[in-house]
Formats: sequence, C-alpha cells, structure tokens
Amino acid sequence: MNINCKGKLIDLSTPKVMGILNVTPDSFFDGGKYNNETAILNQVETMLSHGATFIDIGGYSSRPNADDVSETEELNRVIPIIELILKDFPETLISIDTFRSHVAKKSIEAGAALINDISAGKLDNNMLTTVGKLAVPYIMMHMRGTPKTMQQHTQYNDLTKEIISYFADRIAEAHKAKINDLIIDPGFGFAKTTEQNFELLNTLELLQLIDQPILAGVSRKSMIYKTLNSTSENALNGTTALHMVALQKGAKILRVHDVKEASECITLYNQLQSN
Repeated sequence: MNINCKGKLIDLSTPKVMGILNVTPDSFFDGGKYNNETAILNQVETMLSHGATFIDIGGYSSRPNADDVSETEELNRVIPIIELILKDFPETLISIDTFRSHVAKKSIEAGAALINDISAGKLDNNMLTTVGKLAVPYIMMHMRGTPKTMQQHTQYNDLTKEIISYFADRIAEAHKAKINDLIIDPGFGFAKTTEQNFELLNTLELLQLIDQPILAGVSRKSMIYKTLNSTSENALNGTTALHMVALQKGAKILRVHDVKEASECITLYNQLQSN
C-alpha cells in the first residue's frame, strides 16, 4: 500500500501522521495562529520533529458556515507558505487542502506533493483531470453540499453504505482521469451530525472494502468536544482516544493538529499489532 510523492514511495501499511497547518484566519481551532514566517516555520519544524510524514496546508476554511474566499486570496495565502517551508525544509511532503483545480495546479508547481480535496472533485469539474495530468496522489473526501451548506444535508438511509457508494462512483471517475494514487477520507463532521460521526467511526472498517488507504480526520472536532461538554482547546485527550479506534478500524493516515500525541498513538498501536 504505497503512494508516490515526488518520486518517494510512502508505505501506508504502517499508519502515518498528517500535520495540519491552517493559514486561514477563521479555522475552528487554530485560525490566525500561524500568521507570520517565524510562527509557521517553528510549527512545521515541531511537526516534522514529532513524526509528521505530511504537512497539510489549507487557505480556505472548511468549517461549517465558513465564509467564501476568492481563488486569488486562497492562492495568496498558500503559495508563499509552500515556498517558505520548502526553502527551509526542502524534503517536506506538503499536501494542499483545496477543492479548486487552479489552486491545486499552482501549489503542485510550487512544490506541494499531493492534493487533499474535501469535495472529491464535485466542486470543480476540472479537478480530476488536473490531478490526473499532475500525476500526484489525491485525497478525496465525502461531503454533501459546500462548507456553508453541508449541515443541511445530513439525511441518510444507511450512512456507511451511502458513503461506500459515493466513493465507488468518485473512484471510477478518478480512474477515468488516470489518477493512480488515491486515499479516501470519510469526512467526519462534513454533512454529518454528531451521532452520525460516531456511527461512521463505529463502522469504519467497512470502508476497507473499497481497497484504498483511509484517512481519518477527527482532530479536536465538535463530535469530541460537544460530547464531552468541552471546547476544541480541551479536546486533545478525546482526540487521542478516537485516533486509536480509527487505527484499529483501518485508518492509515491521521490528519491532526497535535502530531506528537498522534505519533505516540501510532507507536502504541503498532506495538499492539506486533503482539
């Protein structure tokens, strides 16, 4: 279970960590926190030293009811950051979190290694063909609607079955576009209620039937802190607990705010597996 990132084969048979670097002012947890070069480079260095295989950069907040951001603004946010990171840490495998094909293309040209699309190509008809031409790994997520409208689309007859069907369709379209390296993200918190998020986590192993690596993104999300009557700032312990569940149910990438704790969770999971 390998993906090819800039000529480097990444073996996902052992789970990996993707560290989140939001460069948006309105992200639900760390919005506005990394707004200067020193803060950005310090955070990247910390995540890499703590075991992150990938750094995921997003310039468009995908939290519920997020405001729209122009393509120009998104590019202005992410391209200088990609160039900054690669200047100081040239071996970094950067994932660009975008649903826009032009932003994806410019980011890969600037040195990013893979594309993380919350819409699986549904919000930009050119995305899949663009990714195919770029020949980079592609993370496709399950979502309905847009970040602004997704919480109005939480009606399912059979949540997990419908997500599997969704990915079967999107993967077929990706293969038509000659995309070789695919990763699926079931989209915790995207067009799903808190109860549905836990139902999805409880049945996550069924997504292994799709035969693509699974990315789990539960880090500090409302499914955790609302259940605990807490806040995102106090959701690290709950995040780690659910990370272990996700790993046991087949997740191969954990997309996280807290790399050290996620790496420790994977180390303990690997020890469990070896015994």
